[in-house]
Amino acid sequence: MKKLVLAALLALGVAGVAQAAGDAAAGQAKAAVCAACHGMDGNSPANPVWPKLAGQHVDYITKQIADFKAGARTDATMTAMAMPLSDQDAADLAAYFSGQTVSIGSAADADKAAAGQKIYQGGIAGKGVSACMACHGPSGAGNPGAKFPSLKGQHGAYVAKALKDFRSGTRTNDAAKMMQSIAAKMSDAEIEAVATYINGLH
Repeated sequence: MKKLVLAALLALGVAGVAQAAGDAAAGQAKAAVCAACHGMDGNSPANPVWPKLAGQHVDYITKQIADFKAGARTDATMTAMAMPLSDQDAADLAAYFSGQTVSIGSAADADKAAAGQKIYQGGIAGKGVSACMACHGPSGAGNPGAKFPSLKGQHGAYVAKALKDFRSGTRTNDAAKMMQSIAAKMSDAEIEAVATYINGLH
């Protein structure tokens, strides 16, 4: 009897995993509603405070959607957009956007980008700010296993907003308050510098 129960539980687990797997083709169809802000290919063209989703990790996208639905991350527009989405919808959208190629920006301010590169690669020792690349990688590819997002090519304005939101406590859905702790030690100028560098990172 125990073997039958175990087999049934295993079967349910496998079925659950299969259901949670995203379908990129289905995600492309569902992405039409996301396109106005994030672009059909995930490269948000209209407003640089709307993040690029192209090339972002599947688990990171699904976590953000779940956090918006649960109120762990708040934004009037995104909360309203996320609420009707099922887990399968989120998985399908994540599968689609993760398969798109992110467009890489260029640093308009070379001096600011150079200052940002120093922070990204070496941190700010005097303030106890660790190097961004320790979690997000030298090229900004992130760490999908740890749900650390890809940053490469992300809009500088969005990166700056995210860091300032972590610093102010407006955003608190980071693991172990890591980003809140880091951003709290950074000045506006340091945030703007690293955001400028990330925009052209690849």
